[in-house]
Amino acid sequence: MSTKYGASDEQEPPHAPTPTPAPAPSTLMVDLSQDRVGEFRGEWCGKWSLRPVGGGVEWTVDPEDVRPADPIQRLRAELTRANRRSRGELL
Repeated sequence: MSTKYGASDEQEPPHAPTPTPAPAPSTLMVDLSQDRVGEFRGEWCGKWSLRPVGGGVEWTVDPEDVRPADPIQRLRAELTRANRRSRGELL
């Protein structure tokens, strides 16, 4: 129903929260639900895929349970990758 000045008495429906934008592939992210660091691999059906930095099986996580890795976590992840490469475990 409209009021005298054209405003409506009806409340507007609540807006859905804006989805978190996906980071670039290979961005190091922290899965807060498992306290693990992984590389972002992609998005599928509203879930994000992360892969362990040294290689291994990917896992999925809700975007709201992920945050970017801080500098020390990135350094540790890069060191893990470098060590695995030097041992011949990664090409």
